[in-house]
Amino acid sequence: QAQLEESGGGLVQAGKSLNISCTASGGDFSSDVMGWFRQAPGKDREFVAVIRWSQVTSIYAKSVEGRFTIARDSGMNTVYLQMDDLKPEDTAVYYCAIGPYLSANSGPYTYWGRGTQVTVSS
Repeated sequence: QAQLEESGGGLVQAGKSLNISCTASGGDFSSDVMGWFRQAPGKDREFVAVIRWSQVTSIYAKSVEGRFTIARDSGMNTVYLQMDDLKPEDTAVYYCAIGPYLSANSGPYTYWGRGTQVTVSS
C-alpha cells in the first residue's frame, strides 16, 4: 500500500517563497500522477497542481498558475511544489495525493498524505 509523506511547510511572509515536498513509498508509481491539494480553515479542499510521473505534463489551478511550480524526481519518488510570491490566501494545509490520471477533482486520487501546514503572513 502506498504511503505519502509531506514536508517543508511553515510560516512565511507574503511575497516570499517556500518549497514543499512529498515522498511516496510502497509501490510503483511510474504510471500514476501526483497531485497537490490544499484546504484552508472553513473551506473545501481545492486543487492546486498535478504532474505525471513519467512525462513532463502538469496542470495548475488558475489561482496559483505563474506563481507555483510542480516538479518530480522520479528516482527519489518525490514531488515538489515550489511556491513563489506567496499570498495570505495561500494559507492552508497542503496535501499530496496519488491518482491514475491527470485530474483537478479529488475523487480519482486513491492515496493521500497527512498534509503540511503553510501559513503566509501579511
